[in-house]
Amino acid sequence: MGSLRWRCGEHVLGLGERTLVMGILNVTPDSFSDGGRFLDAEPAVEHAVRLAREGADIVDVGGESTRPGADEVPVDEELRRVVPVIERLVGELPELVVSVDTRKAEVARAAISAGASIVNDVAAGRDPAMLSSVAGSDAGYVAMHMLGEPGTMQRDPHYDDIVEQVRGFLANRVADAETAGIDRERVCVDPGIGFGKTLEHNLVLMRDLDRIVDLGLPVLVGASRKRFIGMLTGVEDPSDRLEGTAAAVAWAVGAGAHIVRVHDVGRIVRVVRVVDAIRAGTAPQEGS
Repeated sequence: MGSLRWRCGEHVLGLGERTLVMGILNVTPDSFSDGGRFLDAEPAVEHAVRLAREGADIVDVGGESTRPGADEVPVDEELRRVVPVIERLVGELPELVVSVDTRKAEVARAAISAGASIVNDVAAGRDPAMLSSVAGSDAGYVAMHMLGEPGTMQRDPHYDDIVEQVRGFLANRVADAETAGIDRERVCVDPGIGFGKTLEHNLVLMRDLDRIVDLGLPVLVGASRKRFIGMLTGVEDPSDRLEGTAAAVAWAVGAGAHIVRVHDVGRIVRVVRVVDAIRAGTAPQEGS
C-alpha cells in the first residue's frame, strides 16, 4: 500500500503505514444493525467516546439510515440528530477526527460548522449543492458508489463489469469534485459494498479491490455486519457477524484499503494491527 495523505480540515491523516479505523455511530431509529441504541445525544456521545478509547481514528456520525429499503429522513430531523452530537464530540475530544455520514448538502454544511472534518457522502454528490458546499470548507470528502437510492437499490441490480463500472464512476466523481474546487488531497473513495449490489457483485468487488486502490486515492471500505456476510455465514442477526466482518476487513486491508468502517472497533483494531504487521513484515513501533 503506497503512502498517501488525506487532508481533512485541521487534520492531515497519513495513510499507508497502518490502516485507519472509522467507528460507526448511528443516531437513527432504523439502522440495520444498531438502530435506536444511540438516538439520544447522551448515549451517542458516550458510545463515541468508547469507540475512541477502543482505537477509532475517526468516528462517523450518521442521522439517516441508508439500509436497503430505507425512507429518506427530512433535513430538519437529520440536523436535529447529528449536529448536537458532533458539537459535543468536538468539544470533548478535540483530537478525534469526526465525520458526518450524509447525502444532503445542508446537513454537510451544518455538520462542518459544528466541527466535522469529513463529509462521508454515500450519494457521491447527487445533491447538486454537495460538492460546492464541501469545496467552500476545508473538510475531507468521501465519494461512495451506490446504484440507485437506498429505497430501491437492491431491486435487481445489474452490471456488465462491476469492478470497471464502479472504478469508472468513482474516477468521474473525483474529477467532478476537483472541478468544483475540492483539492484531490481531500478526496477519498468508497466502492460501496452492499449498496445496489448482489452477493456475487460484492464478492467480485472485494476480490478485485486492488483495481480500486489503483486509482491512487485513499480507499475506504465498509463491509461491517453487511447482509452479504450473513448470507455467507448463515447468521441472521447483524450484531453476531463479527467473524465474517473480521474476515472481510482482513481481506480489504491486505488488498490495500486505507480505512475500514466498522461497528466493533476494539476487536477490529486488533485484526487490523495483525494484518498490517504481516503485510509490513515487521512489528509496529511502540505507540504507533
